Amino acid sequence: MTTEPAPAGRSLAPDLARGLMLLLIALAHAPGFLSSWRSGTPWLDDATLFVKSLIADNQARAMFVFLFGYGMGQLAHRHHARGGDWPGLRTLLRRRSIWLVLIGFAHTILLVPIDIVAIYGLALLLFTPLVRATDKTLGWTAALTLVPATLLLAWQSVNAQLGVAAGTPVTFAQFMEPNYGAHVLANVTKPAQSLLGVVMVLPGMLLGIWAARRRFLDQPAEHRTTLRRAALGLLTLALIGRLPAALLAAGVWYTDSTGLQWTVAVAHDLTGFAGGIGLAAAVGLASARIGTRPGRLATALAALGQRSLTFYLFQSAVWLALFYPFTFNLRDEVSLAGSYGIAAVVFAVSVLLAEWMRRTGQRGPMEVLVRRMSYPRATPIPSRPGSAS
Repeated sequence: MTTEPAPAGRSLAPDLARGLMLLLIALAHAPGFLSSWRSGTPWLDDATLFVKSLIADNQARAMFVFLFGYGMGQLAHRHHARGGDWPGLRTLLRRRSIWLVLIGFAHTILLVPIDIVAIYGLALLLFTPLVRATDKTLGWTAALTLVPATLLLAWQSVNAQLGVAAGTPVTFAQFMEPNYGAHVLANVTKPAQSLLGVVMVLPGMLLGIWAARRRFLDQPAEHRTTLRRAALGLLTLALIGRLPAALLAAGVWYTDSTGLQWTVAVAHDLTGFAGGIGLAAAVGLASARIGTRPGRLATALAALGQRSLTFYLFQSAVWLALFYPFTFNLRDEVSLAGSYGIAAVVFAVSVLLAEWMRRTGQRGPMEVLVRRMSYPRATPIPSRPGSAS
């Protein structure tokens, strides 16, 4: 297998992690557009629900949020390395956050009402000073916000599990409009819900900023021991904490005890934060082994990670094209396991497209937009490509 050096000035691990993250996001989102999760072979549906709960649900989001915070930490590091001051960085972060909010709102209204980008933007806009806060402040703020974040996620998880147990999972299919105009009008009020999501992203975002200061993913070879311990410890914790909810989702066991349902949901979502960060640490460890000359697969995954915002929106465009009544309307035709097959194909196509863009020298259009609109007109835009996530 031929290899080539990583792009000058870029760290492999964050890009690899963002690329892998898009697979987890596809697995988490695709089933949400089906009318039923019990339309296929029962044992295969159960197995898919098990994998969905154990691997994707509220763990893909945790990884996404952590990497977003890490990206903000990288941006701050580069800004100061070029001699920039805090007022300049604050302006840059606020401009970026406003454009992320606008892109996220457009995504929600024009594509599908399942967005994290606007929530990122709002979190950054409202809490910009935390980017330069002390490590102690970051730690305490992350710890304090972890409690309401976990409770909100657990509330969603309990409601979702009750729907699955009743055979009527709450999915977007129940709220789909018959035509695109009605779809847009129905989604106009959805961005207002983004404020509630801010508290759910703060813990992971702040831990990402903290990790970026220590360059854990930028210099993984120098942090092998820390990354190994983090990957092993956090992923083990996630496996233990998320397994009961996965078994419950798959129908292996059932309880009508509200207290036990909440306990399982809290454990699932709390350890989902650990699992998302543990996955990022595992990718960092793998990148340290890969070194500076990644193979074709790692190069293509990194290319996808460099264009993660573009391909996050690409996924949503695919869900709209496949499942809505005014497009191909496959919401009643695809089984739960089939949706995972579609998610895998969408991810594979994304990797191929990203690699083609890399080879032809094309950056992600959404990344280009965010960078151009983030930097003041008088400030030269650095030549090094960045990621909005």
